[in-house]
Amino acid sequence: MKISQKGLYALQAVMTLGHHYGKGTMKIREIALANDLPEKFLELILLELKNARIVESVRGAKGGYQLRRTPAEIPLSDIVRLVDGPLAPFGDADQLRSLIASDVDHRALYEVFLRVRDSAAKILESTTVADLVSGSPKRKGKPKKQPSATLAVVSRKGPS
Repeated sequence: MKISQKGLYALQAVMTLGHHYGKGTMKIREIALANDLPEKFLELILLELKNARIVESVRGAKGGYQLRRTPAEIPLSDIVRLVDGPLAPFGDADQLRSLIASDVDHRALYEVFLRVRDSAAKILESTTVADLVSGSPKRKGKPKKQPSATLAVVSRKGPS
């Protein structure tokens, strides 16, 4: 899976709107300056996000863009799929399954690609804009390393 520059810009713009959620709209220029993005390109990206109902625009002097849903309701997969298409190296999951079934000589290779796609999809589907805005994307599986129990015991004891 590879995210294009356009996909990266879209994610950055949505993150900026996520930080600003509930505080009104942001003008394209503000979003562009906050992320060092080209305004004209960002305008096209925001239009695409608007058509997909991820953001909405408000007209007028106090107008601009804002998220249409709460940051917690927008998984990263929605944005990546919208801008960059399927999350698989060769088309979508159905196409990979078809290759697994029909190309016996390369079945193992396509099965690896499908597992990679499924893992990437799982992460992107379970991580929301709110997770990014809070600075702590969900990490399922292996927990963060905790301080060792020995240090915790030593630090709780008084002088011997």
